[in-house]
Amino acid sequence: MMELKVIFCTARCVTVEICDGSIYESREDKELYVNGRFYEKTRKAVVSIYGLKPDTRYVIAVKARGGEGTVTVRTPGEFVTLNVREFGAKGDGIQDDTLFIQAAILSCPADSRVLIPEGTYRVTSLFLKSGLRLELAEGAVLSADTDRSRFPILRGIIESYDEQGEYNLGTWEGNPIDCFSSILTGIDVENVEIYGLGVMDGNAGPDNWWHDPKVKQGAFRPRMIFLNRCRNITIQGIQVQNSPSWNIHPYFSRGLKFIDMSVLNPKDSPNTDGLDPESCRDVEIVGVYFSVGDDCIAVKSGKIYMGSKYKTPSRDILIRQCCMRDGHGSITIGSEMAGGVKNLTVRDCLFLHTDRGLRIKTRRGRGKDGVIDGIRFENIRMDHVMTPFVINSFYYCDPDGHSDYVASKEALPVDESTPRIKRLEFSHIQADNCHVAAAYLYGLPEQKIEQVEMRHVRICYAADAVSGEPAMLDGAERVSRMGIFAGNIETLVLEDVEIQGQNGKKIITEHIEHLVER
Repeated sequence: MMELKVIFCTARCVTVEICDGSIYESREDKELYVNGRFYEKTRKAVVSIYGLKPDTRYVIAVKARGGEGTVTVRTPGEFVTLNVREFGAKGDGIQDDTLFIQAAILSCPADSRVLIPEGTYRVTSLFLKSGLRLELAEGAVLSADTDRSRFPILRGIIESYDEQGEYNLGTWEGNPIDCFSSILTGIDVENVEIYGLGVMDGNAGPDNWWHDPKVKQGAFRPRMIFLNRCRNITIQGIQVQNSPSWNIHPYFSRGLKFIDMSVLNPKDSPNTDGLDPESCRDVEIVGVYFSVGDDCIAVKSGKIYMGSKYKTPSRDILIRQCCMRDGHGSITIGSEMAGGVKNLTVRDCLFLHTDRGLRIKTRRGRGKDGVIDGIRFENIRMDHVMTPFVINSFYYCDPDGHSDYVASKEALPVDESTPRIKRLEFSHIQADNCHVAAAYLYGLPEQKIEQVEMRHVRICYAADAVSGEPAMLDGAERVSRMGIFAGNIETLVLEDVEIQGQNGKKIITEHIEHLVER
C-alpha cells in the first residue's frame, strides 16, 4: 500500500503527495482516479487535481504496479466567482488588462474566487489583498509589460515623521533600496491562495530588463512575485517564467507554502534566482520544479543594515520533493545572510546539472547576527552537479569583495562584523557524474565552522570530468576530480563516505581540530 496525503485543498483544486519512496518522480507511471473516474497518468510524487466543485466530497485514488492508495477530501465552500472578463479584461494580448483585473481583486468578498480564464492578459503590476483566492486557469497567461516607466516604484526607506522609525517597501540584494513593484505584489496581506494551471510570463530579455542588469534605472528590477511582510500565503500549480530578476521573493513574511509549481528562466539570464525567502519563517516548498539562470533556491536574511537592525533570521524552512535543474546552486544559503539562517531542512530532492549542490556563501562583514545553524540535507540525489558540497566563507561579492579584508586566509580579529557557521548535517546523499570537486568546505580562520557531519554519502566523478573553480573565492584554483577540501572546521565527521573515480578517497585538510572518520 502506498500512502496519499492531502497537502493543499481549496474550493477548486486539491494537491496530494504520493508517498511511495520516490524522489520527485517515480520510474513508472501511476494512474490517478477521482471518484472512480480516470483523471491522468503521472510519475510525480506531488500531483494536483483541478476542475473540482466547492463543498464537495472527493475520493482520490492512485494505482500502480507496487500498490494503491486512497484519500478522501471535502473541498471548502465558495460564495461567488468574479470573472475578470466581466470587469472588462479582454485577454487578447493587446489591451492593457491591469486595471480590470485589479478591480476584480479589490471587489472580491470573503470565501470567493477571482477567475482569470484562458487568454493572454497584458499587465504591469497587480496588488494582492487579504483573503483573496486567485485562480489562473489553464491557458491563461499573465504577460508582463517591459516598459519600466509604467511600473510603480517601491521606496527602500521612508522615514517616519518622528524621524526615529522607518517604513521599508523596496529591496535589492539584501539592502533597503528602491525597486519596481512586481507582477504580483503583496504588501502586508494575509490568507491568500494563488493557484491554477496558468502561466506568469515576465517577458524579460537582453533588450529590456536584462540589459545592464546591475545598473539602477529609475529603480532596480522587479520580481515576478514579491511578498513583503505577508502571512499565510499559498501559491500552487502556476508556472512562472522569464523573470526580470529573482522569480519569487518572500520578504519578512511567514506561513508560506509553494506547491507543485514550475519556475523557468534561461540558463544565461542574470540574477534570476528561483525562490528566495529573505528573513522569513515557517516556509514549505514542496513539489516545485526549477530551471533558472542563478540559484534555484537561495535562503537569505539581508546585508548588514537589515540584518543588524531587524535581527530577523530566515528559519524553520522545509524543502522537499523538488527538482532543481541548471543554475549556479541547487540550494543556497546567502550570501545576504546578516540576520542568520536557522533550522533549514532539505530532503527527498533531485539536483540536476547545477554548478553546485548544497551551497553556503558568506564573508567577513555579514556581522555577528549572521549565524547559520541547524542545516540538514538528507535523501538527496544529484547528477552532473559540478561540486556537490560547497561552504565558502570568502565569497567575493560586493564592491569590497576582492579586498584583503574579505580574501585574507589569515586570522583576523573576531568583532561585530564576523559571521558564524555552526552545525551542518548531510546524510544519505548520492551524487553521480560530478566534475570539479566532491566537497569544498572553507571556514574563516578566526571563526571556524563548528561542525560538519557527512554520513552515508556516495560521490562518483564523471568519466569526462571537466575542470573548474569549486567556489567563488580569491585564490581558488581550477581543479578536476578533487576529493574533499576541508579548511578551518572545528569538527568534521565522515561516516560511510565514498568517493569513486579516483585512487581512493582523498581528503585535503587545513586547520581541522577534530577529523572523525568511520
